[in-house]
Amino acid sequence: MTEQADRIIDALRSGHDYLTSVVRGIAAADLGRPSGATEWDVSQVLSHLGSGAEIGLATLEGALNGTGPQGGDFNKSVWARWDAMSRAERAEGFVTANETLVRRYEGLDPRTREELRIDLGFLPVPVDLATAAGLRLSEFAHHSWDVEVAFDHTASLAPAATELLLDQVGLLIGFLGKADALDGRRADLAVRTTAPVRAFGLALGDTVTLTDQPAQPDAVLTAPAEWWLRLTTGRHAPAYTPSTVTLTGDSLTLDDLRRVFPGF
Repeated sequence: MTEQADRIIDALRSGHDYLTSVVRGIAAADLGRPSGATEWDVSQVLSHLGSGAEIGLATLEGALNGTGPQGGDFNKSVWARWDAMSRAERAEGFVTANETLVRRYEGLDPRTREELRIDLGFLPVPVDLATAAGLRLSEFAHHSWDVEVAFDHTASLAPAATELLLDQVGLLIGFLGKADALDGRRADLAVRTTAPVRAFGLALGDTVTLTDQPAQPDAVLTAPAEWWLRLTTGRHAPAYTPSTVTLTGDSLTLDDLRRVFPGF
């Protein structure tokens, strides 16, 4: 598990360095552009990432010193402060706050990376560092896409994050997927991704779950792995869907899958 944590922390570093270079190249007026996140402009996405970095750092410190997470009132105070910032302050504040969090992760020694357990405050039990940092990587990678797609509709998730997130998407698939969106219809899909190549199943029934690849699927979804991840988080509009995405079979359409995964 230490190796997994190491890889995730490395991906957080490369993602931070890249997004920082993007942010510093954005003109002040363009911070108000609509982002890939519904109802947020670019600066609000950066505000979310910056405030999340502050809260994540406080949660990490709480695990390290044994005091636990700060709680809802602390989170609300952080969000309120970032909401009150100007667009330019959010952009600069994101760079500083996220750099601080990434450096704190990087400074953890191998034993701590292996043994630390973190109470995130919203899961039933504390989780290991790889899980906690992996959830931050998912948030960071998708919201980085939200920023980039404001300027380039062909933007994709960072390759360094894609493989790592592909391995953990099952952790949240039941939360992300809304089975009732199909009005009682059921389906077993085969999902085949590229870059990296993977094959597995997606069962749409009373719940949404990942499974082994079905022998006789109702439909076959073929897509770049990064688009599959964006599908599960609602970043799947036709304008952002590459031509290499295909869905064969008569029981479902891509729009059906978009309804199953409305995003957040």
